[in-house]
Amino acid sequence: MAFNDDSFIREVNEELRSDQMKGAWRRFGRYLIALAVLVVLGTVGYKVFEYWDDNQSSGTGDQFIAAMKLADANKSDEALAALDKLEKDGHGAYPILARMRAASVLAQKGDTAGAVAAFDVIGKDAAAPQAIRDAAKMRAGWLLIENGTYEQVSAQVEEMAVPTNAFRHSAREALGLAAYKAGNMAQARQWYQAIADDAQSPRNVANRAQMMLDIITASGKAPAAQG
Repeated sequence: MAFNDDSFIREVNEELRSDQMKGAWRRFGRYLIALAVLVVLGTVGYKVFEYWDDNQSSGTGDQFIAAMKLADANKSDEALAALDKLEKDGHGAYPILARMRAASVLAQKGDTAGAVAAFDVIGKDAAAPQAIRDAAKMRAGWLLIENGTYEQVSAQVEEMAVPTNAFRHSAREALGLAAYKAGNMAQARQWYQAIADDAQSPRNVANRAQMMLDIITASGKAPAAQG
């Protein structure tokens, strides 16, 4: 669903001022998740593309691009068949990239459980590059926000929510949303505050974190810490 970011934020702020916290989340919660997911997909996509770009081999690369085009055209079954072939017969980095893309196609066609399981296997594969393993865990974590528990999200992404990890902003936001969804406002505040306190947090992520901190404070369930 397309919507204007500025008008969206203004409407949320109006809800905050009118103290209708529960209504605000009911109306905008899915949009907050959607906005955050777009950022995560962009970050993950860049990391995966960066790895792919460093490991090209022309013939297999052409097959991989063809499989991605099938996926983009929503020809999921054909894309999965092509990716399965690449996983078995591809060279260099392409087998692991084919596994990543196949997991994404499963999510795209609505098989969330299958996608989470596939990403989870990649995330635990010691033979896979660390960047790919982290990207897989992040994708699994974000899928589990709507379809799992806080503990399941945490198992996938919390190890990345540390100051030295490039995925920390997305990991913290995923944990914040999962905690909020579970009704644990104190825990949600902890993760959103970590985003707000990190000077390197991307502006859009920091803005969403501050918005959620305001919502949590206004709810009265986890007052702001006194300085």
